[in-house]
Amino acid sequence: KTYVDVIHVEKDDPNDSASFLQSKIRREAIGGNDSEAGDDDSSINYTAQEEQAFKEIAQGPDIYSRLVKSLAPSIWELDDVKRGILCQLFSGTRKGLQTGERLRSEVNVLLCGDPGTSKSQLMSYVHKLSPRGIYTSGRGSSSVGLTAYVARDPETRELVLESGALVLSDLGVCCIDEFDKMRMEDRVAIHEAMEQQTISIAKAGITTVLNSRAAVLAAANPPSGRYDDLKSAQENIDIQTTMLSRFDLIFIVKDEKSFSRDLEIARHVVGVHRRAGESTIMESSDSAKDNFLKRYIEYCKHKCSPRLTDTASQILQNEYVRIRQSSREQSVQTKDAPAVPITVRQLEAIVRVSESLAKMQLQLNVTESHVREAIRLFNVSTVDAANSGIIDSIVFTPEQREEFAQIEQQIKRRLAIGASLSEKKLIDDVIRYGFTEQSIRRSLVFLTQQGDIEHRRERRVIHRRR
Repeated sequence: KTYVDVIHVEKDDPNDSASFLQSKIRREAIGGNDSEAGDDDSSINYTAQEEQAFKEIAQGPDIYSRLVKSLAPSIWELDDVKRGILCQLFSGTRKGLQTGERLRSEVNVLLCGDPGTSKSQLMSYVHKLSPRGIYTSGRGSSSVGLTAYVARDPETRELVLESGALVLSDLGVCCIDEFDKMRMEDRVAIHEAMEQQTISIAKAGITTVLNSRAAVLAAANPPSGRYDDLKSAQENIDIQTTMLSRFDLIFIVKDEKSFSRDLEIARHVVGVHRRAGESTIMESSDSAKDNFLKRYIEYCKHKCSPRLTDTASQILQNEYVRIRQSSREQSVQTKDAPAVPITVRQLEAIVRVSESLAKMQLQLNVTESHVREAIRLFNVSTVDAANSGIIDSIVFTPEQREEFAQIEQQIKRRLAIGASLSEKKLIDDVIRYGFTEQSIRRSLVFLTQQGDIEHRRERRVIHRRR
């Protein structure tokens, strides 16, 4: 038996010899260049009404916010994360150099944070929304399963090449859940696919290069299970620096405890469950909106190729130099390398995000406003992730601030100015008043940053300075 992978099926009218001949000539004309034929999206047809509706929506002043609300409406807030995922879905402008090299246009996004923060829900939604979406789990994925592998046909006994998830999601989105559970050698295998967007194979006499122009959306949890503010960014994001530099946007998703926020989340989740399955009319309306959003994304990707203006280019250059300088100063102060290095890859990431923002509005030029929004997204994602952890000043919610004031009072009552005490004994004494050890350690870190106390004798003794 011979197995054939069908790429395209076109039905011809045998009674109309002219159309049959034209389709045959067209197939023979594009058959010599498979890669260009695969890039050609002329097979996707749009009606005049659809194109008119798309252009009217793109010209609206609130198109950006409307797209954010349309993406995964069942998930509460996470607006900046949704904006980053929208940039991934629209992608940047596909460009090629005169030397034949191709510049990456896909945007890679990493979500890292606490469990139960809708990371997997977002990935499931993107997987269904993307035209070529593949969903896989890091725990059950191997390097060959993600890239490609050589297998022996059970009947012919010949060696055949089988495509992996990144190859199958070419020109789409590959969603990898539980990214932190992947083995180190499996992560290394996708380095080439994430930057060069190719997969080189040299196995069992088969030598070839496969296209993997897929955007990667990955989700990971910290090694301790939850994001710990008492640890540095390197300890919370347990992923190699070489891998982190290939992600354009890195979002830290935290489960912040606040009474008002918890009440809003509970109200939203309960409302979603109440409305679920109420009527088939509502379900059909939701599916129609998703289909319209999917068609709009495809239309913008295929019909719009924005370019940078001179003003936008100058802003990008200045901001990149500023971010590099601040990263260098922070490295000198902390005497430690940043968790996410700021390199030329990050400059290209801002360019891709700017182009995707222009695509959302069907604009042919990347303006200053697009660059400013791209830089803001980069700052609230990758830059904040690099600076997160014990380096930053700890931010307290109103409930935590009240608890901190009580803990501070107990600590200063037991520790006079100029006195020293064992950290273990101090924590044990304060725990008796009903506070958790994590809250006490968080308060100690905050008091250390303020300069009220300091650690001595290999951090075993706490000395009060003022």
